[in-house]
Amino acid sequence: MRAPPPPLLLLLLAACAPPPCGAAAPTPPGWEPAADAPWCPYKVLPEGPEAGGGRLCFRSPARGFRCQAPGCAAHASAGRSLRASVLRNRSVLLQWRLAPAEARRVRAFALNCSWRGAYTRFPCERVLLGASCRDYLLPDVHDGVRYRLCLQPLPLRAEPAAATVPEPAGSAECVEFAAEPASMREIVVAMTAVGGSICVMLVVICLLVAYITENLMHPAFGRPGLRRQP
Repeated sequence: MRAPPPPLLLLLLAACAPPPCGAAAPTPPGWEPAADAPWCPYKVLPEGPEAGGGRLCFRSPARGFRCQAPGCAAHASAGRSLRASVLRNRSVLLQWRLAPAEARRVRAFALNCSWRGAYTRFPCERVLLGASCRDYLLPDVHDGVRYRLCLQPLPLRAEPAAATVPEPAGSAECVEFAAEPASMREIVVAMTAVGGSICVMLVVICLLVAYITENLMHPAFGRPGLRRQP
């Protein structure tokens, strides 16, 4: 009778064992807002600086969102802290994350949107988001246009008595993407349907020709006993 393995070996095996199948990976920290932040305050700023500060709005965060192909295409920034999920309905969900120490020093986020033309870039939207925000939804983007979204954290304002040198703003993270043209998708679907119909028609024609050749042509030429009488 074999002796049971020592407890230390059992602990090592349990620590090295792979996770069970179907277990969902935990959400990376920082991608979602805190549980005590149910709303995201933001302002859509006008293009002209003389037009005012914009209207304060609130939106609920997109908790538990997962970008799954083929209905979604994900694009990430160079620092991997900003990502854009381009959906099929031509909307874009922008998400970002911060380290806990850096998040405590941020008072707001500045989001700048631009798109590339033939010779220059054009601004499309400027948004000021609260410090509790971790995502923002662009409701409608144009097909085939190259967009660039840049998010810059704004630091807390120092007290006037203690502020000797103003704290610089954090570096901006940028992500670029282009929405797939809907017309191209429709053309591909139409061509696939037409191609499938043509293939079915060709198969039916081939079967019909084979049936005619086998049953109508052979009886007329395959009976040597039948000869024409003078």
